[in-house]
Amino acid sequence: MTTWIDIGALDDIPARGARVVKTAFGCVAIFRTGEDQVFALEDRCPHKGGPLSEGIVHGQSVTCPLHNWVFNLETGLAQGSDEGAVPTYPARIEQGRILLDAAQLENRSAA
Repeated sequence: MTTWIDIGALDDIPARGARVVKTAFGCVAIFRTGEDQVFALEDRCPHKGGPLSEGIVHGQSVTCPLHNWVFNLETGLAQGSDEGAVPTYPARIEQGRILLDAAQLENRSAA
């Protein structure tokens, strides 16, 4: 069952920017692209634990601020010659508000 929770307004995140949502299950980075799409990923690079929310958003990717690894925002997969993945969470926009699937977040933390 999907349980969508309102985590804030789309306008609270600048275009090509991110914000961190602290949950009982860990920190989630919410990214907004230049085309106003939103994506939610764990806020931790699998390489050295860098805060992805402080990275550079370009297209549908984010570059880790520590070692320049690039991750696809939709799939969480590392791009180029880098290997690894970041957990992703369903997110959507409804009436200008960002919604996060809390059930998926809880399920992922239990795994």
